[in-house]
Amino acid sequence: MINPFKTKKGLGRGLSSLIGDSNVKENRTTISISSIIRNKYQPRKKFEKESLEELTSSIKERGIIQPIIVRKSDDLIDKFEIIAGERRWQAAQKAGLHKVPVVVIEADNLKSLEFAIVENVQRKDLNSIEEAEGYKKLIDEFNYDQEKVSKFIGKSRAHVSNCLRLLNLPQKIIEYIIDEKLSQGHAKVLVGIENAELIADKIISKKLSVRQAEALVRFSKANKSIIKKNKDSNIQDLENQLMEKIGMRVYVNNNKNNSGTLTFKYKGLDQMERIIQVIKNNY
Repeated sequence: MINPFKTKKGLGRGLSSLIGDSNVKENRTTISISSIIRNKYQPRKKFEKESLEELTSSIKERGIIQPIIVRKSDDLIDKFEIIAGERRWQAAQKAGLHKVPVVVIEADNLKSLEFAIVENVQRKDLNSIEEAEGYKKLIDEFNYDQEKVSKFIGKSRAHVSNCLRLLNLPQKIIEYIIDEKLSQGHAKVLVGIENAELIADKIISKKLSVRQAEALVRFSKANKSIIKKNKDSNIQDLENQLMEKIGMRVYVNNNKNNSGTLTFKYKGLDQMERIIQVIKNNY
């Protein structure tokens, strides 16, 4: 019989390693597909339609070769929560199966999340945002640090850090990554820059490579530096005073005829509402 916990070569820790660490007892059996529910800690959100259809066709012909790994649900009686194999479960439903082979193991919430992350990362099924969210859940809910995540997953500390930094990008760019309009390489160069959304749109529309995207970001930063350098010191001082007073970044662009624009950069609806309220109360 195929070992459902077989570790792939070249990766840090596999399911077999995790199960060995936790002395997990396993029970191979067949259960009703309706008694299975998805893993509440499943890091994978996007399942490719074409790939799922191919797996469905394969299951119709040969059945499920590799059992689905489950644990008894903490929340629902007589239900089993998937730890690894949600794609197989979805395809089995589409194929019209009523019963599926499973391996029932004992695992707490932490092990369930660890198993799900390991399987998906090894299969390269996660996009970089799903991977980052999985690591963040380990850190936020189970007191991991980046070093511990790195050792656990078998990837470098830099890789883990770069993944987590992607979660600081604007939501629009995060959606681009999930929809595979931007690669992780493209996204990395956008972290921490003010005009990230504008540059992301240019990368997509012009189909820029990662190197071209890096050059565009360097040009944008250099251009902003020149503009800032040429700005009148009195204007810069005014911007800094306003920023200290209201706690938001303020940009004053004053033309030669003393017309121009005053821009407030807010980081949340509460800050925007505060500006609006001040204007309403005074004008």
